[in-house]
Amino acid sequence: MKRTPITLFGALLFLAWLMPAQATPVYVDAAWLEQRLDDPSIVLVDMATDQTQYQRFHIPGAVYMPFGALVQRQRSGVTLRVPDQRLYQVLGFFGIDADKHVVVYDDMGGLNAGRLFWELERIGHEKVSVLEGGLVDWIQSGRKVEAKPNEPRRVTYTPKGGAGRANVADLAAVKEASSAGSAAILDVRTPEEYNCDPRNKRSGHIPGAKLWSWDQAVQFDNGFKPAPVPELMSSLEAAGVTDKTKPVITYCRSGHRASQSYLALRSLGFEDVRLYDASMLEYAADRSAPLDCKGKA
Repeated sequence: MKRTPITLFGALLFLAWLMPAQATPVYVDAAWLEQRLDDPSIVLVDMATDQTQYQRFHIPGAVYMPFGALVQRQRSGVTLRVPDQRLYQVLGFFGIDADKHVVVYDDMGGLNAGRLFWELERIGHEKVSVLEGGLVDWIQSGRKVEAKPNEPRRVTYTPKGGAGRANVADLAAVKEASSAGSAAILDVRTPEEYNCDPRNKRSGHIPGAKLWSWDQAVQFDNGFKPAPVPELMSSLEAAGVTDKTKPVITYCRSGHRASQSYLALRSLGFEDVRLYDASMLEYAADRSAPLDCKGKA
């Protein structure tokens, strides 16, 4: 039987089929984004401190999403993520469908952008990245901005049905990790918050939690870019967190700073990172949940 010769093009197609698709990077830099500002497959989301900043200037083509669109405050004062159906409505309102590559930035070192990154990973959105340094680095590097607001083209967000990332920790999971050591716990607040305040009967940290302040992951004197990987890995090693396959739980006061730390850990290659969304607003209000003063920073 005569065999059909394999052409070079056919061989390349076969190799491409064998090779896994390149993973979407956690971070993209300003040069990468500048070349793709007109790419219709990308939705650029501005999550600056407030809308006033967006109205002053923003990266060309960006739509503004307020942080408050992603959270809801309970009667108890605890701030939690919005229900999934509400999140889908929010995403669709801002022109995001399941096929879009979402690139998100803020002017706070990832404090707001990290929240959307966490949410999209949680629901299994395939393509989401955060802009290194956000608006700060973009401006400092002399790139163009605009002031005219961009109206999002509303779409319907329909999840693809794939499994999202298991990246949520609730109170029960945190208590289990604290007592049994089933996950490393990182308190990403300040040393003052981590330590016990004699003026407050319910202060301190979750027993077993190690202090890893969120702001050490940001170079505030270098365009708000992520801190160098060796520095971050060294600080994590000091906190006893080295195995990138084992679960890590991050928490702060309200889950805001902890979402930025979630972003930092994911960018470092940690596979099983979970955010305790309710954080200390819930934990400290539970009188049965122990607090610790040991291991002061």
